[in-house]
Amino acid sequence: MTQLIEDYALIGDLQTAALVGRDGSIDWLCLPRFDSAACFAALLGDEENGHWRIAPSGGGSCTRRSYRGNSLILESVWETSSGTVKVTDFMPQRDRAPDVVRIVEGLSGAVSMRSTLRLRFDYGNIVPWMRRTNGHRVAIAGPDSVWLRCDATDRVKTWGQQYTTYSSFTVAEGEKVAFVMTWHPSHEPQPEFIDPYEGLEHSLHDWEEWAAHCRYEGPYREAVLRSLITLKALTYAPTGGIVAAPTTSLPEEIGGVRNWDYRYCWLRDSTLTLGALVAAGYTEEAGAWRDWLLRAVAGDPADLQIMYGLAGERRLPETDLPWLGGYEGSRPVRTGNAAVDQLQLDVYGEVIDSLHLARASGLRPKPQAWNLQLSLLGFLESNWREPDEGLWEVRGPRRHFVHSKVMAWVAADRAVRALEEDPTLPGDADRWRAMRDEVHREVCEKGYDPERNTFTQWYGSAELDAATLLIPRTGFLPPDDPRVVGTVEAVQSELGHGGFIRRYSTDGRSVDGLPGDEGTFLACSFWLVDALRMTGRTKESRELFERLLTLRNDVGLLAEEYDPVSGRQLGNFPQAFSHIGLVGSALALDGAEAAG
Repeated sequence: MTQLIEDYALIGDLQTAALVGRDGSIDWLCLPRFDSAACFAALLGDEENGHWRIAPSGGGSCTRRSYRGNSLILESVWETSSGTVKVTDFMPQRDRAPDVVRIVEGLSGAVSMRSTLRLRFDYGNIVPWMRRTNGHRVAIAGPDSVWLRCDATDRVKTWGQQYTTYSSFTVAEGEKVAFVMTWHPSHEPQPEFIDPYEGLEHSLHDWEEWAAHCRYEGPYREAVLRSLITLKALTYAPTGGIVAAPTTSLPEEIGGVRNWDYRYCWLRDSTLTLGALVAAGYTEEAGAWRDWLLRAVAGDPADLQIMYGLAGERRLPETDLPWLGGYEGSRPVRTGNAAVDQLQLDVYGEVIDSLHLARASGLRPKPQAWNLQLSLLGFLESNWREPDEGLWEVRGPRRHFVHSKVMAWVAADRAVRALEEDPTLPGDADRWRAMRDEVHREVCEKGYDPERNTFTQWYGSAELDAATLLIPRTGFLPPDDPRVVGTVEAVQSELGHGGFIRRYSTDGRSVDGLPGDEGTFLACSFWLVDALRMTGRTKESRELFERLLTLRNDVGLLAEEYDPVSGRQLGNFPQAFSHIGLVGSALALDGAEAAG
């Protein structure tokens, strides 16, 4: 049976990641990068599309599981009638080849175990050729090879059957059996192999040392630190880019078509990501993200994209994978993302805001950063009046989205502030002030409904948009402005569902051009936490935040959305945007309490 999205835990090596289910099965893994083709794709199909399960022979879900300390080392424990066994799963940070290490340890009694390794390259589409080489089992197909080895071959029986590798063994109290799976380019010689127990020790040390830099010591430290570890795990270490999620096509509605590939880096996340990292004390990661941003967006400002690949790649063509049935029948399964070609004017403001924040946070300045901002602002001055697809990447007609216009105001405002702070910078502050004033005037005239006292989704629309909750955060209007207060109340009332917040309405009036529905959007619910706090409703803000914390799964992870009716997480998992929202809200609430 398909496991719930929240039944999965994450392991990774800062270049890719795997999802491990409660039943001990790795059902999703792309090698060697986040955006590579999956060799385990059972998550989006069935077991024939690739998975690796290690569990007691009797099957069943683990009794309990947790991460070891402040790390990404997963420990799953099964309590059986014959004894208790623990499986430790992790991916050590790599020098070259990616490894998946699985260590089975007997805790009491004696437990019969079984490993089922079914490799299927190219998202479950290619069955590899398996052979034995120097005591290892090697699976090869095209450019990919995977090497499987075990440190206890004298006690482990291994055989092949129906293009699957099985192992059976028994572990008694105090005994350990380690499996290591290593990906390697098939044309290269045998990879170097790691010692699984040394890898475990080094991985634990690396994660604990990293976690020790967290500056936040408030009441939500456990949740904040787990979210920061998750954001770190979604970082592609060679470039500093942070993927939105390590998965593709997990549905926003079970059985629906809102299934997208999130294994890329979105500019819309940049300001919130930088703010969360800097506030928590992770300036090195913030600097790496800023540098990735500068490299990715360099070039003609007219060609600015809303998202890029891990190293700043621009071509991310969207393709359907018809051989995969989709998570619980949610099709199509997609790779790539056609939204990359959309016009979303808000990203210009988000990039300029991010670079302003980086400068204000004391990150080492980059000489080219200001010239880039001048170029982006020059494009925006000529184009901010145009309609676009907006923050939510709607696949309907372009509109004059209020959030996009507000972010154009942010771009001009941050440029003016920069010149006020450093008059030696080149630029025309008077011209940017005029642009800022014109954008502000137009948004307040055309994007505001005076009868309902709320900003709307787009000019002339009756629809609302949770992105307008960001208006006080950007500084467009002060939190105590009646229009802000009215917008917060309207969004909470009209987009509220089960105590949380939808992005926008998905009924027949929706502009997103898609059929079906979706769950409440967790990042937007955290934005409501912030907006309630800023408008003086601190008690209500904290209560909502603490309800959001209860939506995390047993190892502290959040997907993109949540369905209050079924009580399930939805969308790609784990979702960086959700965890960024958690960190930002926790730090802001702690600051509000300290100020009070």
